[in-house]
Amino acid sequence: MRSPAERYSYRRDPTVPPFPDDRPLIVFDGVCGLCSASARFVLRHDRRGVFRLSAAQSPLGRALYRHYGLDPDAMETVLVVAEGRAYAKTDAAVLVLTRLGLPWSAAGAARLVPRALADRLYDRLARNRYRIAGRRDRCMVPPAEWRERFIA
Repeated sequence: MRSPAERYSYRRDPTVPPFPDDRPLIVFDGVCGLCSASARFVLRHDRRGVFRLSAAQSPLGRALYRHYGLDPDAMETVLVVAEGRAYAKTDAAVLVLTRLGLPWSAAGAARLVPRALADRLYDRLARNRYRIAGRRDRCMVPPAEWRERFIA
């Protein structure tokens, strides 16, 4: 992933639609069963409403993927945009878990695993995610109580 050093670089990219970025945004593969289950997990355990979510298939999701040099058709990583910076793969997963509070924040210990090894494991899971958890015909539709946390 190409990550511009400058924070909030997407704000000056005319291909990225404006979006509220006062809270971290999780961009996930909305047709992936594993990714959708992970999004529901975050919503259930994010009692403070820290995160917003967007499907990678949405105009915003696709634009952010392209902005950060990722293939919007491959969707091989979750993308988290927090405080104007983008995080992918294990960095993104650990950031989300650590902000959910205990007991999930204990996942911060994963930072002790060398990033190359952790990302290799992440890549293996990402390549097999449809085989593991299935693929849907359309993106996850959030229940009414979570709709305000989604950005299209």
